[in-house]
Amino acid sequence: MIKFAVVLSGSGVYDGTEIHEAVLSLYAIQKEGAEYSIFAPDIAQHHVINHITGEEMPESRNVLVESARIARGKISPLNEFNADNYDVLLFPGGFGAAKNLSSFAFDGINCQVNDDVENSIKAMLERNKPIGALCISPVILAKVIGDGIDLTIGSDKATIQAIKSMGATHKVSDHGEIVYDRKYKVVSTACYMLDATIDQIGLGAENVVKKLIELV
Repeated sequence: MIKFAVVLSGSGVYDGTEIHEAVLSLYAIQKEGAEYSIFAPDIAQHHVINHITGEEMPESRNVLVESARIARGKISPLNEFNADNYDVLLFPGGFGAAKNLSSFAFDGINCQVNDDVENSIKAMLERNKPIGALCISPVILAKVIGDGIDLTIGSDKATIQAIKSMGATHKVSDHGEIVYDRKYKVVSTACYMLDATIDQIGLGAENVVKKLIELV
């Protein structure tokens, strides 16, 4: 059975993982006859956001602990990830990808990528195994890989320019559409980087998962 490693960044769109994208990706994986394990870095969140008001809250949370909410407790620290045990690596979106897995939300093209995240990506590349990225998470691959890799985050002009400045090639995409880079076996889709509905998110997640399974 094909095995996915899914990397989360917290729980909630504004400071962690986009929950719709994560859950619909997990659903698509099992629907297509594959299985998944869930990982997250064991680090502090950059900050905590009130998802009603959008305001920062005076507290601290842990990315692994918060991601466990989505994983129903069945989750491992990302530093325990072994690329030999998995066929595919998948990153759902949410601001956590740009705040916790990387510092893109604050530092743009000068961002840093979490060491465990970067190591997991490089380990898959070394083994010629496919990687999927939803929503804003393709910026992490732009930073780690660069080298003209084909990616999409939809049509946001500022993010497109940042991706290009980091050495990647951006392809404009619409709801549910995927962009596939043949050299690196990377598949991306825009999801909530566009003004999307939950069914459109499901379509994008399903199309990414199907393509990744084809590549195994």
